[in-house]
Amino acid sequence: MSSHREAPEIAKDPAADSTDVYAFMHPTEANQVVIICNFIPLQQPNGGPNFYEFADDVLYEINVSNGNKAEANVKYQFRFKTAIRNPNTFLYNTGPITSITSTSYNRPQTYSVVRVKNGQSTAITGNLPVPPCNVGVRSTPNYAALANQATRTVSGRKFFAGQRTDAFQVDLGSIFDLGALRPFGNLHAYPQAATDGVNAVQSYNVHTIAIQVPSSDLTANGANQDGAALNRRNVIGVWSSTSRRSARVFNAKTGKYAGSGPAVQVSRLGNPLFNEVVVPMAEKDYWNTQPPNGDVAYEKYVNKPELGALLPALYPNVFPNLGAYTKPRADLNAILLTGIPYGVLKDAEGQPIRFQNYTGPVKADMLRLNMAIPPSATENKLGILGNDLAGYPNGRRLGDDVVAIELKAIAGATIPLVDPSFTPDGAAALLEDGTTDDNRPELLDAFPFMPLPGSGYNTVPGTSAP
Repeated sequence: MSSHREAPEIAKDPAADSTDVYAFMHPTEANQVVIICNFIPLQQPNGGPNFYEFADDVLYEINVSNGNKAEANVKYQFRFKTAIRNPNTFLYNTGPITSITSTSYNRPQTYSVVRVKNGQSTAITGNLPVPPCNVGVRSTPNYAALANQATRTVSGRKFFAGQRTDAFQVDLGSIFDLGALRPFGNLHAYPQAATDGVNAVQSYNVHTIAIQVPSSDLTANGANQDGAALNRRNVIGVWSSTSRRSARVFNAKTGKYAGSGPAVQVSRLGNPLFNEVVVPMAEKDYWNTQPPNGDVAYEKYVNKPELGALLPALYPNVFPNLGAYTKPRADLNAILLTGIPYGVLKDAEGQPIRFQNYTGPVKADMLRLNMAIPPSATENKLGILGNDLAGYPNGRRLGDDVVAIELKAIAGATIPLVDPSFTPDGAAALLEDGTTDDNRPELLDAFPFMPLPGSGYNTVPGTSAP
């Protein structure tokens, strides 16, 4: 339900595959925005001797829109460079790696960061270190220390790039088995016993690029957000993207690919659902190559989502109201394509709540964050559906259960926000995939927030041993 293998072509190119995007206000530091983008999905921690790494020939970008046109007004660009210290060994490390500069780290990576604002590029830093993968207790005996050494502050901005445990949770094995949800397996058209969900990404790692920047870095006028929730200048749209050179040629003499021509986008990700479930198979690869401001072409799939039609068929007699609903899904339009306008959310007395994360009329898949909404003292994993305005779909925190949120929304739980005449089916508020063995206890309290990666030596498939 996120984007770990969301399109046929990018599934063949994991180094360029965006998996998840998170954006939230720092929980304790005022006017600090954290954006986390994950890549290289479903990494087995024991995947040596050629462990996972960022690709030198991929341009990784964090894109931010702060206007009405869903364009990338601000970009952070990351380029990586890989070295080999000892070319005469097959080993990833030739001994314990005790520091980020250890000569035992045989395949070190570094990266540069360029900030682009309204087309003007500024080099922020170069030669920042990437920590090694978490090989095991002998090779990386103090992995937390290595990761901390790779967390850097430059010009008031924090950066981290490296391997982490996947913070996402989802029962992929059940959901893609004809849309089954294990807790409701007895109600499915092809029934099985109802059981708890199984987190399919529990024992896997990803590669993370994380930044922490002042909100003034992201606003159109270069000033910090002003605390006014209804001021649209405080709302940003965020997405990740990766690009490769337009041509790749394999050089048999070197055994490597060489790129030529201009950079072309091969992957993008905003909301943790759009290309995975909303866009039909034949259009997924093309969608990955396009900017979000052309997403009006996919509005028809939002207005009538395929999964919304499948639920009444897969769960007979459970969703009669959803099955009978024929109006365009204006609720999903707001959540996924425009942001939520002021007046949609109301309190128990029917009065508008002072909230919006509307980015304008241009239909675009972006993760929208109202930077004037303060972080919650106590997070609700259902985000806005749990009356927590600082959670998804207002940005996305690592602890937000986006699978449950989006299942409930597609099942009709959010239709009454825009169509009070509709009564959701009772099951809509209950839908979830039943995953409880998640990685949330390992989330960090400070930047870069993502859990430390599982190690190759300690991790057993199906568990999250550090």
